[in-house]
Amino acid sequence: MVQVPVMIQPDILRSQIDLIREVFLYAHRFRGATFVVKLDSSLHDSAALAGLVSDLSLLRHHGIRIVIVPGARRRIDEVLQRYGMDIEHVDGLRITPETSIPLIKMAAFDVANRVMTHLSARGVSAVIGNWVRARGKGVSNGVDFQHTGTVERVQRDVLERVMNDGMIPIVPCIGWSATGAPYNVSSDELAVQIAGSLSAEKLFFVTDGPSESVKQLHVPEDVFLEDDGRMSRLTVTQAEQMIALNRHQRELPAIVRLEHTIRALRGGVKRVHIVDGTIDGFVLKEIFSNLGIGTMVHANEYESVRPMIGEDVTDVLRLMQPYMDRGLLLHRDEEQIRLHIADYAVSEVDGTIRACCALHELSGNRGEISALAVDDRFKHLGIGEKLVSYQLERARGRNMTAVFALTTGAIDWFLQIGFRNGTIADLPDERRERYDHSRRPKVLVYSTNT
Repeated sequence: MVQVPVMIQPDILRSQIDLIREVFLYAHRFRGATFVVKLDSSLHDSAALAGLVSDLSLLRHHGIRIVIVPGARRRIDEVLQRYGMDIEHVDGLRITPETSIPLIKMAAFDVANRVMTHLSARGVSAVIGNWVRARGKGVSNGVDFQHTGTVERVQRDVLERVMNDGMIPIVPCIGWSATGAPYNVSSDELAVQIAGSLSAEKLFFVTDGPSESVKQLHVPEDVFLEDDGRMSRLTVTQAEQMIALNRHQRELPAIVRLEHTIRALRGGVKRVHIVDGTIDGFVLKEIFSNLGIGTMVHANEYESVRPMIGEDVTDVLRLMQPYMDRGLLLHRDEEQIRLHIADYAVSEVDGTIRACCALHELSGNRGEISALAVDDRFKHLGIGEKLVSYQLERARGRNMTAVFALTTGAIDWFLQIGFRNGTIADLPDERRERYDHSRRPKVLVYSTNT
């Protein structure tokens, strides 16, 4: 029997190769980095916990340092109810009578032990410890929170030693005062404080499912929503705008998490991810992909535009190739690009080039936008428009009075960002002579005086 080889579509193959490249890129970048993972209390009774812990174990085996903060609210409520103790919350915080502290400690360490058992089953050493200095929250607005505490200090040096020894620290929601008095602290607050203390690369808030409250939120106009209604990324400014727009719904879990997220980013954490822990492999998909599957909030600039350098040429050619294959861009080779490298700018998304564009100088103080290519998966971020805007600013700085763009497939797009229809007669003589009458690209003009 003759076996017929299976042909893989070029677009599918290119997508698979891009994914593999992303995985290797992030695996290298995050080796030695610290991730703090706060687990929703409901996950500890979920079938998803085993898969999640397995993925965290995989990350630890590949050199990423992990700290786990297991939420325990549900387990604490179960234990208190079993022993007939009152359960009371004010503004989302538990009021903790002294008589309930032994039961709360038991519940918090029980949850931590469950996580440690899963890690041990996968050959990962973990340790549960009391590395948190706390103080009583005291009386607030007439409410005595009794043995509910707030985090005063995290023993960073001890956590560092534990991680350097190849183990995963598991931190229960119990802190101790300088005199040894135990306090029940918020797991969210604890995760934020630990992540800030360790200057963590990432803090994960792992939920027990998609947040239904997101559908109730007012979203800033400049926030892009994915097809599934998810906000894939937010800046700190956008997160603050969301909180302001939803100030009458501050008790919603989504808003509470955003408030904790902003505190973490202001405290030195680079990125915070809010992810659905019931999705199989979510942590790997969120880490090893530019786009991810959760919501990422970032304090640093997630995307940046800069001049092109020699090391970028291979990546730029790879980005441009699909456009050249479809006849949307003129063919260019490495030598041609290097010859005009000073004309090019690129847009990076998380350290990877996802768009490129050139500004060629023409006679008569005029220029041409050329070689514009944007990775299809990132067009919704608006990086193409930002890149063209960058080149138009360069044109103004070089006293160009008009900039042309010749295109066959992006006419409406250029018109939307301020270009107007032109004709071949508008082009400078040297550019008119090189006009490709077989392709018949549309001439668009942008006046830099506008």
